[in-house]
Amino acid sequence: MNDVTMQLTGLTKTYLKGTPGEVQVLRGVDLTLHAGEAVALVAPSGAGKSTLLHIAGLLDTPDEGSVEIAGQNVTGKGDRTRTALRRQDVGFVYQFHHLLPEFTAVENITLPQLANGVSEKAAQERAMALLDHVGVAPRADHRPAALSGGEQQRVAFCRALANNPRVLLADEPTGNLDPETADQVFDALMALVRDEGLSALIATHNMDLAARMDRKLQLDGGALRPVE
Repeated sequence: MNDVTMQLTGLTKTYLKGTPGEVQVLRGVDLTLHAGEAVALVAPSGAGKSTLLHIAGLLDTPDEGSVEIAGQNVTGKGDRTRTALRRQDVGFVYQFHHLLPEFTAVENITLPQLANGVSEKAAQERAMALLDHVGVAPRADHRPAALSGGEQQRVAFCRALANNPRVLLADEPTGNLDPETADQVFDALMALVRDEGLSALIATHNMDLAARMDRKLQLDGGALRPVE
C-alpha cells in the first residue's frame, strides 16, 4: 500500500524575479512525506523554511515544480479547489497559536469542522477527543486568554487536526515556549502524529527536538539535504 501523503518535486521560488535584487530561495526542492512520520526542517532565519511550508500547504505557488497530496497533483489548481484541499488535507500550526479569542478551546476546534460540513454533535465529539488526547479536556470551556501558553499551543494542534488532514505543517510550533513546556508540548504533538497516522513537516531551531523526529532535513542554499 502506498503510504506517501505528500510529494514535492523540483520546487523553485524566486522573489523580485528579474530585478537586480532577486533572491532564489528554493532551487529544485524534492521531498516525500510518508504517513506516520515526523520530519524536522532546520535552517537559519531567511533561508526559505516558511516559503517551503507555504507552498507545501497551498498558501503559495512555486515558479516551477509540483505538489502532490495523496497522489493528486494540486499544482495550478484554482483558488476554490486549493482552499478546499487545504481545509481537508493540510493542518497548520504556527509559532503563535492564533486561536480565536472570543471562543472557547472546544469551540476553536469545532468551528473548522462545521465549516467542512460536519454535524455539530460529531464536531464536538471530535474536538473533545482531541483535547483529551493532549490533556486539555478539563479546560475545554476556557477561552484562550485563560489558558497557559502550553495549553494554547496544544489546542492549536487539535484545531489543526480537527478535519483529519493527511499532512501537518508546523512553523516553529514551540518557539514561544520555555524549554520545559516546549518539551511537553512536543510530546503531545508527536503522540498526535503517531496516533492519527499523518505526516508532519516541522520547522524548528531546536536541535534537541529535531533529533527526536524520524528524519532531519536542512534547507541550505535553496536545496534540501539530510542532516546526520
